[in-house]
Amino acid sequence: MIEEFVYDSRTDFIDKLKDLISSGIESKDISVNTPYPVHEIEEILQPPPDVLKYFTFSGAITGLIAGFVFTVYTALSWPLITGGKPIVSIPAFLIIAFALTILFGALASFAGFLVLSKLPDLKNIFNPKDFGNQFVIFVDHREQS
Repeated sequence: MIEEFVYDSRTDFIDKLKDLISSGIESKDISVNTPYPVHEIEEILQPPPDVLKYFTFSGAITGLIAGFVFTVYTALSWPLITGGKPIVSIPAFLIIAFALTILFGALASFAGFLVLSKLPDLKNIFNPKDFGNQFVIFVDHREQS
């Protein structure tokens, strides 16, 4: 069951939010809707640390490895022997590895953003015009399994 609190005043909204947190409701079970940014919400709810950086890092490492594997495999499968230079030349392969590092890191960041924000959430579409300029607190009382 989702409980809904609607306020016209910012101070009443902040006071109720503090009361909910002090009564033992976890911040992950509370979502808010405000007509403009209220920075006290972040201090009260204290959101968990962001884990998007792990998506980006794993994507970048995957891209780096894929870049080197791709270029080394290509060089060994179809060798171009020119003037006694080595077939596997790491400095030349750094360009491809760097490009794939950036590409895979960006794609992993985008995918991580979609996963972490649970988009698209078609079941719970919310129209901000429903409340206009009111402050709204939603408390999810469903059992977490």
